[in-house]
Amino acid sequence: MKNSEKRAVVLLGIFIALIVFLSFYFDWQIAQLVSSIRTPALTDFFTAITFVGPVLVFLFLTLLFMKKKRRRWLLPLWMTLALSAILSFLLKIAIQRQRPFQLGLVSIAEGLQKAAYSSWDFSFPSSHAVLVFATVPFLSKEFPKLKYLWIAFACLVALSRVYLGLHFLSDVILGAIIGYLIGFVILTKWEEKF
Repeated sequence: MKNSEKRAVVLLGIFIALIVFLSFYFDWQIAQLVSSIRTPALTDFFTAITFVGPVLVFLFLTLLFMKKKRRRWLLPLWMTLALSAILSFLLKIAIQRQRPFQLGLVSIAEGLQKAAYSSWDFSFPSSHAVLVFATVPFLSKEFPKLKYLWIAFACLVALSRVYLGLHFLSDVILGAIIGYLIGFVILTKWEEKF
């Protein structure tokens, strides 16, 4: 790795650490601010995004990678999604951070009041963010033209969780980082082997 690349990685690491620190510091205020700007139209939009996101990730990407020359990426993609789901669940159980609505900071969006978010379903990290960002390295490699569109979609899924009162901003930021790292490591190891 060249010195300029090392410097860029260090600066990116510092920037990410700063964003994570600030998100933890302002989590409660951000949750309340986002809750205060809810509108029926945005609530419907983000509710659809939050429910469709994980299904779309699996189905859309499976179909996208079904072409003959890209099928070799299906197994590592599915492994990435499975590992992302397992790791995010284990982190939730280990950390046991309550959701913003469970703490009484915000009300849960109307469309989700009947959804089963029981007390064992903790906030950190956002599994939705982990899952959608874990696929970014695969799309970046095989479909570079779709990369930014997918990142925008992933950001919408992650922000929907904050908007609906289900997660703090730090939950989705760290979920996105964890997911991306899982995808990156599996992709890198798979390329080394095959």
